[in-house]
Amino acid sequence: MPVNFSPQPFSLSNLPLFTFHLHTNPSPPTLLAADGTPEEEELELWALLVERYEEENFPMDIPDPVEAIKFRMEQEGLRQKDLEKFFPGKSRVSEILNHKRALSIGMIRALHRGLGIPAEVLIREVAA
Repeated sequence: MPVNFSPQPFSLSNLPLFTFHLHTNPSPPTLLAADGTPEEEELELWALLVERYEEENFPMDIPDPVEAIKFRMEQEGLRQKDLEKFFPGKSRVSEILNHKRALSIGMIRALHRGLGIPAEVLIREVAA
């Protein structure tokens, strides 16, 4: 059974019974629950509460394209030399990573296909 929230802005104070539950049983539920059980409903409620809390208190913006490239390089253990296949010349990698040149459509496509960076992140204008 889905949980319905009122159209009011989200706040823990809007959920007095759940707030009471938190004070009497502060440990979160286990992360595994059988379908259709009260535990599953409680887990779904926890997930919704955490998601809304994060959206309200820690909004995330689309990252800078260069920072996204650097982050993927760090994740994959890549060096600048490893990115040369995505750019038309060796010097382009440095120019892009130092915010001296914007990404072209071809570079965006290559980075999206080759590194799996979302295109919506790569097309964003770079902050000066």
